[in-house]
Amino acid sequence: MADDIGEAPRVEVLGAQHDRSAFESGVEPLDRYFRVQAGQDARKNMAAPFVLVLSDGAVAGYYTLSWTAVNLGELPEKAVRKLPLYPVVPATLLGRLAIDRRHQGKGYGRFLLADALFRAVRSEIASFAVVVDAKDENARRFYERESFFPFPDQPMKLFRPMADIEQLFK
Repeated sequence: MADDIGEAPRVEVLGAQHDRSAFESGVEPLDRYFRVQAGQDARKNMAAPFVLVLSDGAVAGYYTLSWTAVNLGELPEKAVRKLPLYPVVPATLLGRLAIDRRHQGKGYGRFLLADALFRAVRSEIASFAVVVDAKDENARRFYERESFFPFPDQPMKLFRPMADIEQLFK
């Protein structure tokens, strides 16, 4: 994948050098989070924000990763069949994922998702699945196309088992 100038984009940990002021995905809570809160969350170890940087230095998108726990009873029966009967299981939260409007439709969303899944699967911290909370129907459909399954009673909350993600990178 090459950006508009021809060089491959890169994913970096969010830093002070990344200009967030002009970022606009079209989803105000995601934009506000990125411009105002993402740096604070990184400094306080509440989330790990990553940015997609184009060859000209522009930030085309971002996502965050953090740890979460899922109540076993929330998951579909098929997903818990082989799990220990703990009340909660560890998971990785893909808390936010957004692409700037100027760069939407270029495959960067899938690129960032693949990067997030790769980072989650190579982590040494135990995690049963990657969990997302879709902000709207478009986001929900995006994750479903990428093999995420909805929680039975929460259609906007989806997950993809880590065992499935591991197969992507073998």
